[in-house]
Amino acid sequence: MAPADLSGPKKKAHAQDRALIFTDEASFRQDSTLHATWSRIGCPPEVPVTGQRKSVKILGAIELWRTRFHYAQDTVFNASTYLAFMEQLARRYRRRGAILIQDNASYHKDADVWSWFKSNRHWLEVHQLPAYSPELNPTERLWQHTRKTGTHNRFFASVADLVTTLMRVFEEMQSHPKLIEAYLLPFC
Repeated sequence: MAPADLSGPKKKAHAQDRALIFTDEASFRQDSTLHATWSRIGCPPEVPVTGQRKSVKILGAIELWRTRFHYAQDTVFNASTYLAFMEQLARRYRRRGAILIQDNASYHKDADVWSWFKSNRHWLEVHQLPAYSPELNPTERLWQHTRKTGTHNRFFASVADLVTTLMRVFEEMQSHPKLIEAYLLPFC
């Protein structure tokens, strides 16, 4: 599916005044993710590490035109956690209706997930992105924003510290949608 193939769902969402929602998942590691930065000559920046491979898993969704970001933290990504996230979105969008665009994670194609989609088709229409096409998913841009403003080049002594930072960034995106509008413009 080329980018132009998303024009159908976009037009339909506009014409029917339905929400257009993209979903995605991301893991954020407790260990520092290093990113380009500046420093004085002879004083290279140092970011300590814990040596542990702990991470926080986040399911996210962006309602494209109204710039509404939704998220849920969980311990794993699987059909059960995805369905719980879908229920969270359903509470918000069941009345208005929505077109959901998701990637091809294996649990998105699980029989229980598609059974749930089928039982909710009166308000929800689902489309798949082509395989290996994160550039077509605006939620990916929000993960980049989260890493840039929250986790790159930072030390987190505990997973709780990482969670606190993630929640701060996500709450900023929710309460100040102007912060993330520029990331979404190419998809509108």
